[in-house]
Amino acid sequence: MRARDLGLALAGLPGAHNAITDVPGVEVGYTTLVAGDDVRTGVTAILPRPRPDLALPCAAGWHSLNGNGEMTGTAWISESGSAGLPIMITNTHAVGSCHRGVVEWVTRERPAGAHEWLLPVVAETWDGYLNDINGDHVRPEHAVAAIDAAHPGPIAEGSVGGGTGMNCYGFKAGSGTASRLVSHGEDTYTVGAFVQANFGARRELTITGRPVGPFLLDDDPFADAAPPPGAGSVIVVLATDAPLLPGQCTALARRVPLGLARTGTTGSHFSGDIFLAFSTANAGALTSGFPEGAAVYESLRFVPWGWMDPFYRAVVEAVEEAVLNALVAGRTMTGRQGRRVPGLPLERVLGLLG
Repeated sequence: MRARDLGLALAGLPGAHNAITDVPGVEVGYTTLVAGDDVRTGVTAILPRPRPDLALPCAAGWHSLNGNGEMTGTAWISESGSAGLPIMITNTHAVGSCHRGVVEWVTRERPAGAHEWLLPVVAETWDGYLNDINGDHVRPEHAVAAIDAAHPGPIAEGSVGGGTGMNCYGFKAGSGTASRLVSHGEDTYTVGAFVQANFGARRELTITGRPVGPFLLDDDPFADAAPPPGAGSVIVVLATDAPLLPGQCTALARRVPLGLARTGTTGSHFSGDIFLAFSTANAGALTSGFPEGAAVYESLRFVPWGWMDPFYRAVVEAVEEAVLNALVAGRTMTGRQGRRVPGLPLERVLGLLG
């Protein structure tokens, strides 16, 4: 079940799977950890390129709406305008384990172009309401398994991977994705979004422009919780096969909050909202090495800045739908200390929208 299956009026033309994996070469894998009463967590791996070429840098940029969160590797992205290797998303206290897991995977696989030094991108949101977040449950081998499990095509949503224990607007949510096709002259490109949705207060929830949250305030486990409603964080990863400069990738990342805002959030102080965008075009450029002899130059083909608006619109539309997909896929879950988070009551929501 996805947002479009409910008949919601969502703008834009999605790709074949309405997922970030509609961008050619992009793959997504999960490790989902559910054990006993206390473990509700996992790892998500996003591969920008097929495994043999995974170390080839992609033009990349990032943006933070609110820095109460973590995404490693961003200093190097700002410096070099590029990112490579698997992009990992997990819970707040498992960043180190996933970072180590990427190093172990690269050491094992040795994708062409991998260096002796590695600065993996690992992002997080907080799942401590349902999950024993301080326990040593996510380990490097789980990150390796998520990378190994990555595949193209349709991907699961909701309580899977890093999104296993995550909640959004006081409902069970987690992982969500969507895509949009963008025409540029005679060419067609794809913009895909992947969201780990763990943000928003119940009263804020808005669906296709309708404020439904104020009518769904019952059965809200976060109404009197600490940290306050709206906390938790959101990570968004954008991918496109459109040829873009690193600065244009940053511009895409800056548009993510506009898509999130369509779902109602006003951006809690306790929510780390961090976004990454990359372009798979210009493969082979942006490499860093040790050239000898004559000077070396690189060339980047890119969409003119004045033609970027359709790509910005695609980001906003895909991010909005990815959040809704995470909510629609969410199912009621009970976890640590018997805490329970309800799934989105779809029939009630449709009644409010009708």
